[in-house]
Amino acid sequence: MLLTKSTAFIIGPISSILGFIMNAIFWLQSQIGLENIGLCIILFTIVIYVLMTPLTIKQQRFSRLSSRMNPELQAIQKKYKGKNQDQAAMMKMNEETQAVYAKYGVNPMGSCVQLIIQMPILFALYRVIWNIPAYVDSVRNAFMPLAEKIVAAPGAEEFMKTLAGTVRVSFPEMTNLTVIDVLYKLAPSNWTELSGQFPDLASLIETTQREADRMNYFLGLNIADAPSSIIASAFAAGSYLLLVGALMIPVLSAVTQWLNAKLMQSSQANNSNASSGNETMDSTMKTMNTVMPLMSAVFCFTLPVGLGIYWIAGAVIRSVQQLVINKQIDKLDIDELVKKNMEKVNKKREKQGLPPQKITQAAKMSTRTIEKPEISEEERQQKIKKATEYYQKNTTAKPGSLAAKAQMVKQYNERNMKK
Repeated sequence: MLLTKSTAFIIGPISSILGFIMNAIFWLQSQIGLENIGLCIILFTIVIYVLMTPLTIKQQRFSRLSSRMNPELQAIQKKYKGKNQDQAAMMKMNEETQAVYAKYGVNPMGSCVQLIIQMPILFALYRVIWNIPAYVDSVRNAFMPLAEKIVAAPGAEEFMKTLAGTVRVSFPEMTNLTVIDVLYKLAPSNWTELSGQFPDLASLIETTQREADRMNYFLGLNIADAPSSIIASAFAAGSYLLLVGALMIPVLSAVTQWLNAKLMQSSQANNSNASSGNETMDSTMKTMNTVMPLMSAVFCFTLPVGLGIYWIAGAVIRSVQQLVINKQIDKLDIDELVKKNMEKVNKKREKQGLPPQKITQAAKMSTRTIEKPEISEEERQQKIKKATEYYQKNTTAKPGSLAAKAQMVKQYNERNMKK
């Protein structure tokens, strides 16, 4: 993968904006003498998640309201089950469904919109974390003098292509940026190999490596290196402290992801109507909450430490956010919210020249009328039989005659007028 800036549709521009933020954070660090990429990643993650807090709150709020709405929506679906071919019934079902959404002030597409907004941001975040030299000027500038010398060196392209394959970096052509792509990924043994290939640049290579290490090392770990490589080097050098440090990245990533998932489950469990009514979906979510932390550990074992730091920091920040948001949502008075939403809906209907009662009644009907149990065919026939016997008993006309039927209609009207 290249460390040059992304040009992908949507992801590219968002990556540039996030890269600008990260570059600003690193610049502020340099002003106080703390040019460390690991610390920069943590601060960058905090800033991004704080900026995304409004979207997170909306998503959690939608989830809480959905758990209250779902029984009503499911009741409406049950009421109109098997009437897909009846256009009038489908229109009525849609009207009652929209009334429930209006009642809770929820956009049925709200959750999808939030995910659509967040997904490009998350992909761009990974791009920036993975491609730090492309977005942070100070890091790129640390490698630039050596990159320029290597590009000008005779026979360097073939060697750099081979070295790029060793560190798993794409190398389509040799430019200053693609050379920096490779240099940023080099392990200590690769730097030694580079010095052997370019002895005339040995002094500059040593200076560049020292500068890169100064920025890249965080708590004794090179954030550009993967824990798997660090563990292999630690075994070879007999450095058990380094071994433990490298193992802690995937372990902490799995633990923090698991804790975050548990907090999300707790948020749902705190709601008395949290059941989605879909056992398959609930089971799938539980499985995902177990599998994802394990996948996180596997990925962090093979990907650069910098990404592991980002995942750990992100999980911790999301957990703190979840605790704060849960407290805010627990204070939410849904009944009062429904009342305010209905007032807004009625004002809107009033401007449209529509009666407010219609929407109010439809919203109430979604929880009252739709839950009325349907009578069986046997019960319906018994009611017809009783009604027929009643009207026949109160008429002197011949059963089945036109006079008898007219008398039955008259008695029916008189009986219902008294009610």
